[in-house]
Amino acid sequence: MLIKILMLVVFFAVMLAVGIKCRKSATDVNGFVLGGRSVGPWLTAFAYGTSYFSAVIFVGYAGQFGWKFGLASTWIGLGNAVIGSLLAWVILGRRTRLMTHRLDSKTMPEFFAGRFDSKGLRIGASLIIFVFLIPYTASLYNGLSRLFEMAFHIDYIVCIIVMAVLTGIYVIAGGYMATAINDFIQGIVMLVGIVAVILAVLNLHGGLMGSVVELSKIEGDFPGAYASFFGPLPLDLLGVVILTSLGTWGLPQMVGKFYAIKSEDAIRKGTIISTFFAVVVAGGCYFLGGFGRLFLTADEVAEQGFDGIIPSMLLNLPDFLIAVVVILVLSASMSTLSSLVLTSSSTLTLDFVSGTVVKDMKDKTKVITMRAFIVVFILISATIAVVQYKSAVTFIAQLMGVSWGALAGAFLAPFLYSLYWKGTTKISCWVCFIFGSGIMIANMLARASFPTLLQSPINCGAFAMLAGFIIVPLVSFITPKPDAKLVANAFASYDKAVTTTAKENLQD
Repeated sequence: MLIKILMLVVFFAVMLAVGIKCRKSATDVNGFVLGGRSVGPWLTAFAYGTSYFSAVIFVGYAGQFGWKFGLASTWIGLGNAVIGSLLAWVILGRRTRLMTHRLDSKTMPEFFAGRFDSKGLRIGASLIIFVFLIPYTASLYNGLSRLFEMAFHIDYIVCIIVMAVLTGIYVIAGGYMATAINDFIQGIVMLVGIVAVILAVLNLHGGLMGSVVELSKIEGDFPGAYASFFGPLPLDLLGVVILTSLGTWGLPQMVGKFYAIKSEDAIRKGTIISTFFAVVVAGGCYFLGGFGRLFLTADEVAEQGFDGIIPSMLLNLPDFLIAVVVILVLSASMSTLSSLVLTSSSTLTLDFVSGTVVKDMKDKTKVITMRAFIVVFILISATIAVVQYKSAVTFIAQLMGVSWGALAGAFLAPFLYSLYWKGTTKISCWVCFIFGSGIMIANMLARASFPTLLQSPINCGAFAMLAGFIIVPLVSFITPKPDAKLVANAFASYDKAVTTTAKENLQD
């Protein structure tokens, strides 16, 4: 117990020290929200990765989908690495940095406002972000409950308060730069921790091959289903891969990391680092979850819920490793929480309050307002987490699925088309906003009325995202064309001449 407490104290002390150290870089809006657009590849890549993977992944998704798909759930982590990290950096990274800099946008709603000269899009996008980031944030706390109770016998509500207060302090003090540096530290913990935990858990059943053999003996829809290449439910598996991988392209807290990239070199290095991080952390989490059926029976899962699978796998580990796991999950949760509250507070301040509620808001006032909203956002999400803990809702993956589906369904297609296609119209963005968020609200309120395949929030969210790729061009073709000067100004960010070396650019 002393080792566990000392490791936690050191971890918290480092997080707070970084926040205090970075307070000088968070005195204006550009510094507080984007770190002055001067963040290097390692910090940006780890900020992207740690915002991507939270306790929802480690405890909720890894447990639920590992149980459902067996070892095939590893494909989810690999999809996260290739689609959610590698392709996201290649397709979005450079263009996002160039166009947002040209439009002087610091948030996704601000981007839509500048790209289409629409105050309405700005307000609409900011409301969607605020509403749907709240359940996602509340789900972050939930993943900690069983782990803390197992390791420290501490009441879950105390865990929520400690995590919320500490995260709030370093984000309020140091803004984006404090978040990025802490994300880097937390990312190192996650990389080392997941590898150590996988090795220790597999060793309980005779190592990798012994564990796979035991898993293959478990009955499923066909012999060896849970140790097979695509698992027992390949179509459902594909839906999860799409939502958790492609979905990141439309999440404001993820895309926002590209706004702050320093240089071309940072993009190249960041792409490699981020992809490696995702392979180890996401691939490792889902791979570990795939062995869940070796530790619990179906009756025990029915009693404890999917959130109890991963903690049950860790019960017999040495105290030191349990402490590492707790810090790993804390790191994953705090890094994502800091990203979400910074995104939400900056969006509300810059895109809703400033210019709409308060005219001509000064820069210093904007920073103060953002800090106040961080407190409000953390309080709301922590309160929801407490209420959820005391109610019948137990599946943290469900909350995340609704949130991801609504945000990515609303923003993915409009944002991507806006970066690449000059014909994208303002009305097509509105239609996609309404469809993406609307279908997820309907799914949440009247799930039984949906077709069987779309009753799952995961599948419904994946459908909303894919539908956006049809909605935006279809509506754009039948609505008035965007203003030519406005489009030319946005795309002029790509036309600036730069000097490169021969190894990067062949000349005739």
